[in-house]
Amino acid sequence: MTNSPIRVLICDDHAIVRKGIRALLETKGDIQVIGEASDGAEAVSQAGALYPDVILMDLMMPQVDGIQATQEITAKQPKTHVLVLTSFAGDDKVFPAIKAGALGYLLKDSGPDDLVRAIHQVASGEPSLEPSIARKVLFELHHPPKAAPTSEPLTERELDVLKLVAQGLSNREIADRLVITERTVCTHVSNILTKLHLASRTQAALFALKEGLSSLDDVSLLGEQ
Repeated sequence: MTNSPIRVLICDDHAIVRKGIRALLETKGDIQVIGEASDGAEAVSQAGALYPDVILMDLMMPQVDGIQATQEITAKQPKTHVLVLTSFAGDDKVFPAIKAGALGYLLKDSGPDDLVRAIHQVASGEPSLEPSIARKVLFELHHPPKAAPTSEPLTERELDVLKLVAQGLSNREIADRLVITERTVCTHVSNILTKLHLASRTQAALFALKEGLSSLDDVSLLGEQ
């Protein structure tokens, strides 16, 4: 990230929620609210027009819900990161949202400082999960799928990249650490996600944890508590 403010798009079907979040974020000099959307379809449209750094995405919205909107946005705009901000913590919302490409998941009863910290993490390309959500996801990892995720194993270099992804490093930071180009890192990350049938860096980090390639101390999921 540069010294430019983090450009945020707020997507929620309740105007009072949008206005409250905007009022909070406008007190932060390093965050700029560049727009609002009242449903998933508008979120997709606004994201394509404004190219925000972070989208605060409600899940339960009319026309197009937050999960579908997240999937459409992250598929088209990989540099735009989605932070889910919702009241729902059920498995039927958490796992589809992460699979759709959300980089963060925060509940609406979280404190203002938690929201600001999560925005900064997600803007930097780091996963940020509400602690209760992280525990739910980690618990799910104790029940791996019956079939192996891929018949093609990761290369030694891909394993190196996966471990650094799990630590929350950006592509540029990984490139510097491994003394390779950022484009090469992007290729490795793409190959890792394809081979493991994963949809996001968050899922890759959790896979690394499940396989013993990283520890809870290494994986950047919960942020500073």
